[in-house]
Amino acid sequence: MQLDHALLRTFLACVDAMSFSRAATRVHKSPATVSMQIQRLEDRIGKPLFVRDTRNLALTRAGEELEGYARRILRLHDEAVEAFRRPDMEGTVTIGAPDDYIAAMLPDVLRRFASLFPRVELNVVCAQSTALLPQVDDGKIDLAIVTRTGGTEGRLIRREPMVWISSRDGQALERDPLPVALYEPGSQARTVTLAALGRSGLRYRSAYSSFSHSALVTLVEAGLAVAAVVQMAVPPTVEHVDQDRRLPPLEPLDIILVRSKRAESRACEALATALLEGEVKTR
Repeated sequence: MQLDHALLRTFLACVDAMSFSRAATRVHKSPATVSMQIQRLEDRIGKPLFVRDTRNLALTRAGEELEGYARRILRLHDEAVEAFRRPDMEGTVTIGAPDDYIAAMLPDVLRRFASLFPRVELNVVCAQSTALLPQVDDGKIDLAIVTRTGGTEGRLIRREPMVWISSRDGQALERDPLPVALYEPGSQARTVTLAALGRSGLRYRSAYSSFSHSALVTLVEAGLAVAAVVQMAVPPTVEHVDQDRRLPPLEPLDIILVRSKRAESRACEALATALLEGEVKTR
């Protein structure tokens, strides 16, 4: 039995979209062609891969098992192709991001980049967006993943929801005024949080402030305050607070990639392309 790469790519598009019609758009094929390719793959596997009804699409046990294999097969295939296309790329790239963005967005893309271009040295700088932008302007950092603030120019990577978090026991939620832990002054996350609280009329106090996401999470875990953070960086040690718990809705943040005008190397271009073309994974 042979597993055709084209069939596996269509299969993963269906998994990610959970819709044949949406998957068809992603792989630039007609829905009928996508359905036919899935049928061919099921014939080769000998088992159905999806549970279908008129409205929903879900993976069968065989589909769940194939998904893991398919992602590994295609990742290794793509890495091999890229490695032989550009095996000799060298240089140094310095990339910066806040600690929550580093943890949630960068591991997979940096791992893949390092495997494709082992001769490229990567320097990673952890700092808040407000501190990274001047370093990009000065040429000390080649690329930075930051939150768009005001007129900051950059390429949009994604628009990320912000959510409220509290400790598991919800201690801080019971206090009046509500204690809130905030990011550092000047940050867009802080601006969005305070704007939402101001519109709500809720009694609150700015109890703590830090540029570090990890520090805010520690304060929340201890039950000392609630905080507003990006959804992708909510750890399992805290509770995601629904908006019906009197906390106001929050505007999303634009996460962008900014690049120094002095960063013109092939290695920098390759990493920037990987980030912008969806190689960064979210949980």
